[in-house]
Amino acid sequence: MTNAPDDGPATTRPGHPPVVDLATWQAARDELLVREKAHTRQGDALAAARRRLPMVEIDGTVEVVGPEGPVPFLDLFQGRDELIVYQHMWYDGAPHQGQCEGCTTAVWHLKDAVYLNARGVSCAVLTTGTWEEVAAYTAFMGYTQPWYSVRGLDAPIGGEMGHFVCFLRDGGRVFLTYSTTGRGIESANGTFGLLDMTPYGRGEAWEDNPEGRPVLGHVREGYPGEAGQVCWYWRTDADGTAGWGPASRPTPQWTRPGATPEKTLGRTGDHS
Repeated sequence: MTNAPDDGPATTRPGHPPVVDLATWQAARDELLVREKAHTRQGDALAAARRRLPMVEIDGTVEVVGPEGPVPFLDLFQGRDELIVYQHMWYDGAPHQGQCEGCTTAVWHLKDAVYLNARGVSCAVLTTGTWEEVAAYTAFMGYTQPWYSVRGLDAPIGGEMGHFVCFLRDGGRVFLTYSTTGRGIESANGTFGLLDMTPYGRGEAWEDNPEGRPVLGHVREGYPGEAGQVCWYWRTDADGTAGWGPASRPTPQWTRPGATPEKTLGRTGDHS
């Protein structure tokens, strides 16, 4: 067994987990593992219940607009039997940094659907923006997944955005099978799952953390309660500080060409 380097007396900064010996750590870890396994099994049971939901037939000939112009919704299946779509919120006329931060986060984690495709499932992103604006935004973000405008269409294809929706195809017939919103969309975000394994977690104010753990969220003035908590992954400035200033934008946009505090990306207008 390799000894840890001798850096002097063991100390713990405020907010760090307590320091114990390996046997004590293993006992606590084993105890938590029982709860984790129960959580996994409950998740399996919920997934089994989803697979037993009824379904609703919808009109698969309804046209959505993509890079090749209007196409029937049925084409989004790309010949496969199942389809998952993410419905991305849209703010007309906003610059690129003015689009929905939460949707940016979700869609950023959907850049490659190769494993879904291998299982016979297609994936697409729908939004109510005009195709002209959507095309410019997706080009800036570097998205490669199929995007379509569903402007003017009713739910479940159009309507309110910010959801995952699942569809099943039977020949030329299309059926709605499942939808989720709110934190239900976290299933696509592997970053959250990984952060939940770490001692500091997601760094959000709503988390149940031991006293002294760092919180990365900030309060947005004018928004009460939980809605006022600004997530670190929503908007940051060039230094990575979360906030809603005029030079802030959704976190992934700092990786895109031209994302500087000095330049407005896309159209001019309100950044919020």
